[in-house]
Amino acid sequence: MSGKKEKKTWWKNSIRTQLALVFILLLTAEVGLAVFINTVLLQRYYISNKKKEMVASYEMVNRLADEFGPDSDSFKSDADRLTSDRSLLVVIADSGMNILYSTERESEMIASRLLWRVISGDPSNEPGNESADEKTGSGPGEAKGDKAPSWEKDEVLAKTDNYMITKSTDPAMKSDFIELWGYMHNRDLVFIRTPLESIRESASISARFMMYVAIVIAVCGAVIIWLISKRITDPVLELTGLSDRMAHMDFDARYKSGGENEIGELGRHMNEMSEQLEKAIADLKSANNELQKDIDRKEKIENMRSEFISNVSHELKTPISLITGYAEGLRDGIADDEETRNEYLEVIIDESEKMHKLVSNLLELNHIEFGNDPVEMSRFDVTELIAGVIDSSRVMAKQFQVSVGFERKDPVYVWSDEYKTEIVFTNYLTNAIHYAGGDKKIEVTVVDSDQNVRIQVFNTGDRIPEEAVDRIWEKFYKVDKARSREVGGSGVGLSIVKAVMETLNKPCGVINYDEGVGFWFELEKAGTTEDTETE
Repeated sequence: MSGKKEKKTWWKNSIRTQLALVFILLLTAEVGLAVFINTVLLQRYYISNKKKEMVASYEMVNRLADEFGPDSDSFKSDADRLTSDRSLLVVIADSGMNILYSTERESEMIASRLLWRVISGDPSNEPGNESADEKTGSGPGEAKGDKAPSWEKDEVLAKTDNYMITKSTDPAMKSDFIELWGYMHNRDLVFIRTPLESIRESASISARFMMYVAIVIAVCGAVIIWLISKRITDPVLELTGLSDRMAHMDFDARYKSGGENEIGELGRHMNEMSEQLEKAIADLKSANNELQKDIDRKEKIENMRSEFISNVSHELKTPISLITGYAEGLRDGIADDEETRNEYLEVIIDESEKMHKLVSNLLELNHIEFGNDPVEMSRFDVTELIAGVIDSSRVMAKQFQVSVGFERKDPVYVWSDEYKTEIVFTNYLTNAIHYAGGDKKIEVTVVDSDQNVRIQVFNTGDRIPEEAVDRIWEKFYKVDKARSREVGGSGVGLSIVKAVMETLNKPCGVINYDEGVGFWFELEKAGTTEDTETE
C-alpha cells in the first residue's frame, strides 16, 4: 500500500510528466479548436465571403452599365469576363421586360423565368401564365394573389433599397444558391446568382480529415514532447539530486550536464556553491574544533587551578604547622637549654627549606606547562652533564647511604635544551636517592642508537604498583605518602619531568625490574666533533 502511494505521488509530482501533459493538452486543444472552427464556422465564413462577392459583382455591373450601357458590346465583353471569372449567372432587363444582357444566351426560357422571379416573387409563374393583376407588381418581391411567394421562404442575408441578397434552394436543380435581385442605378432590373457548393459536405470531409490529422499530430507530438521534456527535465532532475546530496553534506557532487542556457548557468552556480559550502563548513569545523580545544583547555586550567590550590594547601599545611608550633615553643620558653633551642631552630629551617623547594618546583612547573619557558636547543655532551649532576649530588647520596654508579666515559652528543635536560636528570637522580632500598644502589646508563640516546636511572628497591605507573606523573601524586614525607618529597618532581619532555617532544617512562625501578628518557643524537668537522 505504501509503495503504491509513493508511486502515485511521484507520478503527480514529476515535472517531466507535468510538462509533457501541459504541452499535449495544449496541442490537443489547438487541434480540437481547429476542427470545431472548420465544422461550425467554415460554412458561415464561406457564405459571408460569397455575399461580399455578390455585392462587389453588383457594383461592377452597375459601373460597366453606367460607363458603356447594358446593350453595348464593350459592356457585354467586360461582363462576360466578370461572370466567367466568378461563375456568376447575370440577367439584366429593362422595365418593359426586354432582356438586355444574359449569361444564359442559349436558353431564353431560363433567363425569362429567373427574371420573372424578380417581378412576381414566384419562379413557378412563367411568362404567358400570369394574370393582369400579377403583372402589376411594382418592386422586388411584391407579388399578388393568395399563394405565398417562394422567396419568402428564403434566408435573407442582406437587404437595401435597391437589392436583396438571399440564400435559396432551386427545387428544379436541387441546389443552393446565393442570389441578388433588384434594380440597377438606371432602374433596369438585375438578377445575379452564384452557386453555393455543398459546404456542409465539404466541411464534414474536412472535419474528418482534420480529425485524422489531429490524431497523427497528437501521437507524434506526444512522442516529440516527451523526448523534449526529457531533455529539459533531465538537467533539472540532476540538479535536484545534487541539491539532495548537498543537503546530506555530500559536497563531492557536481553538475555535469553543462549547457549554456539558464539551467546550465544554475548548475555552474550550484557547483560553486557546493565548493564554497564545503570550504565554509571545513572552516567552521576547524573553528569549532579550536573552540572546543579552548573550552577543554579552559576546563583543564580550571581543574588544574583547583587541584593546585588543594594540593598546595595540603602540602604546605604540615610544614607551616611545624614551623608555627616550634616557633611558639621558642617564644613561650619551652626550650630552656641551647641544645633544645638549636633543635627547634633546625626543624624550622628544615621545614622552611622544604616549603621553598616546593614553591620553586611549582613555579618551575607552571612556567613549563604554560609555555613561559622557551626551549633553547643546543648540541652538548650528555655524559659530561650526567657526571656533573652526580658529582654535585654525592653529599645527598652519602646522607642516604646510597652508591651511584656511572661507567660511561666517552662523550655522547645530543640535541636538546641543556638546562631542561639537567632538570630532568636531576629529578630522576634525586628521586632514586630518596627511594633507593635493598642494596641501595643506583646505576646510570647511556645507550645510544642511530638516531636517539636513552638515559636511564635505575635504583634498587620496591617496584611501583601497576595501577600507579600511569599516575606517578601527576602533580602531588605519591605512591608511599609516609615515605615521601620522610624523605621530603613533594610529589612534583616527576610532573616537572613529564612537562619538560613534552616541551622537547621526546618520550620518557618507567620500567619495573626484579630488583628495582628504572626511569628513562630519550634525546636526539648528534654527531661527534670529528663527524661534524668531517661533514
